[in-house]
Amino acid sequence: MKPLIRRTGAILGTVRAEYRQVMNRYFGRIERFEGNAKQISGQVIEKLWEGDFYRTSLGHFDFFWMRDFGTVSQSLVNLGYTDRVHHTLVWALHHYRRAGAVTLCIDKAGNTFNAPAKKSVDALPWLLHSLVVSHYSLSLSERAFLDRQLEKYVKTFLNPATGELRPLHYAEMRDAVYYDRSAYAVSLVARLAQCSQELGLRTFPFDVAQYREDLVANYWTGEYFQADRVAAVYSSECALMPFFLGIIDDVDKAKATFAYIEKAGLNSLYPLVYCNRPEVFHYRFGMGTILMPNYTGTTIWTWHGTFYLHLLKRYDCPEYAEQYAHFASLIERHGTYPELVNPDGSWFKAPLYRADPGMVWAALFLEL
Repeated sequence: MKPLIRRTGAILGTVRAEYRQVMNRYFGRIERFEGNAKQISGQVIEKLWEGDFYRTSLGHFDFFWMRDFGTVSQSLVNLGYTDRVHHTLVWALHHYRRAGAVTLCIDKAGNTFNAPAKKSVDALPWLLHSLVVSHYSLSLSERAFLDRQLEKYVKTFLNPATGELRPLHYAEMRDAVYYDRSAYAVSLVARLAQCSQELGLRTFPFDVAQYREDLVANYWTGEYFQADRVAAVYSSECALMPFFLGIIDDVDKAKATFAYIEKAGLNSLYPLVYCNRPEVFHYRFGMGTILMPNYTGTTIWTWHGTFYLHLLKRYDCPEYAEQYAHFASLIERHGTYPELVNPDGSWFKAPLYRADPGMVWAALFLEL
């Protein structure tokens, strides 16, 4: 009976998410906030907290996404919101344990599901990352649950003998595209290995070093980490995440990546364009060039813009101040923290989708 209840909850959560996505496109309202970029971002983050968990946006993503929360968890801690981060993690772990699985999404009713409806390669890594950076103290039952999840993760996504990612279709940050073992996914598995060790979990048998070596040997082009094992092209999350998570800490490689971004004009208006060759990729049904044209193409994504700014600051790059000012002007232009915008900076709209306002990613900008 429990599996049926869980499956029903997952279906309900997914249907609600899809319904809100379409309704937002035609009937949603974009709330504008007053002030400068920092003040706008602060108001967004405050409004996303309703006492139980951090919502992902002030639009149709009014539920919990493990990936989005994971990327901002350290920023929220550094901003002084550790108690809220821990409260969110307690809430999420409760629903994950009840469902018997770590999924990408949890709605307000506690239904766990993946969106799009594929198992997520990065939900468990981002959960462990959030636990580590917030210094969360695991209970014995939570620890046992995570050890079981790690065993399932290895069987599902990895070659159990070697630890190498299997060439499967799964959900990841660029969820519109079918990758062949993206550099982003390898980086997240590497972070999973690190966090498992730091948390004292016992069932992940592989070391971060092998994933670091994989990235350098199979993804580094001399200018950036390429998208996946077969597409030697630039995609922002794949190029930046190895550095953002500290899997690769190499000044020369980081600055070569920044030089490529500058040369290719990916930061010429606002940071940062998703990619400059979207035609190379194969897209999921319903997320391609007809219903969602240029969704993850030459559009400017604020998520990647903040990863980029963090890295420019970390590596003490002279272009940081200028790029920070450009990014701040984007927030002030729209009076909120947008999910993505068109190449000219206008709000992104597609036949069945409109970019969301008030993203939790604002925490990344606030920390700078």
